[in-house]
Amino acid sequence: MIEQMNDEFYMRLALDMASRASGQTGINPVVGCVVVKEGRIVGLGTHLQRGGGHAEVHALNMAAGEAAGSTVYVTLEPCSHYGKTPPCADRVIASQASRVVVAALDPNPAVSGRGIAKLRDAGIEVTAGVLAEESRRLNEAFEKYIVTRMPFVTLKTASTLDGKIAARGGDSKWITGEQARMAVHTLRHQHQAIMIGAGTAAADNPSLTTRLPVPGLNPVRIVVDASLRVPLDAKLYTDGEAPTIVLTTAGADSERKSQLAARGVDVIECGDGTAVDLHYAMQRLGEKEISSILLEGGGRLNGSMLQARLIDKLVLFFAPKIIGGGQLAPGSFEYEGAGRMADALQLRGVEVQRYGEDIAITGYPDYSSGKE
Repeated sequence: MIEQMNDEFYMRLALDMASRASGQTGINPVVGCVVVKEGRIVGLGTHLQRGGGHAEVHALNMAAGEAAGSTVYVTLEPCSHYGKTPPCADRVIASQASRVVVAALDPNPAVSGRGIAKLRDAGIEVTAGVLAEESRRLNEAFEKYIVTRMPFVTLKTASTLDGKIAARGGDSKWITGEQARMAVHTLRHQHQAIMIGAGTAAADNPSLTTRLPVPGLNPVRIVVDASLRVPLDAKLYTDGEAPTIVLTTAGADSERKSQLAARGVDVIECGDGTAVDLHYAMQRLGEKEISSILLEGGGRLNGSMLQARLIDKLVLFFAPKIIGGGQLAPGSFEYEGAGRMADALQLRGVEVQRYGEDIAITGYPDYSSGKE
């Protein structure tokens, strides 16, 4: 019992360190590592960037000679294969650690379990599954991408209590307060890309950058624009703050495509119909090694993505306001939806957090629950 408590204590520290690097590692997972010997922490490490040293390497380098006979806590199974860096399992073995505690197995089915097997074959005691769910949640985007090569999509909205994202005249600034808006900018920092529709881009002329008290990472900006109607002088195409991708169709104006390309915009044709093929778009974005997307769309794009079952997670901010406006005021989701309450889409794993006067509801859509 005491050993289990100690294992969870040190693993929570490793998870906390890993979470601090969320958004920095690209398509790679965030990982934390703690080395403990005789009740003392002798090494700490976090994977900080893709291609850089892994968490185990940083922690064992800090521990140096103290690593022999130690217990190594790591939030994800040490890798057993060569990638941009040598196998971490080999580094742990070379350190002469006596025990390794792992949170979650590597989700890649091609290598899952091999790192643990290598450690055990070398005579190292291994305990796996300590706070595994917390580790998987931390790397949910990596887990989806490594298996499907499709990005993990988080839908974010900010609305009034009656579900409106703007007043009937189009005004939407500001629905939520400053604390909630800072939380959204943290989400931008943590995702590789941010996506909006042409209507939002044309109406708001946003920059879609990350604005935090300390510098954050700007995500790749993605605009879904089937007819290329967003003005060429939009900030997304001219400010140079971050790369921009436009998802359009084969039938869109070819001259307009050339003009966008001349501005450094990556134009991707997704289908030859009147609307962007969203499934194909996600495949193409995955090919570009975009593993996570924050969707900040309007009601139509939100509804289309949800109806296509391309949303993996929802973060819904609500302000304590009622604006009314009926159909003249746009809502968070505009699509056909369910005809009966029994067919409504259900969210699972729901969490509620407060930001000043606003609240955020986070959940995962259970597509087997409804007929969305």
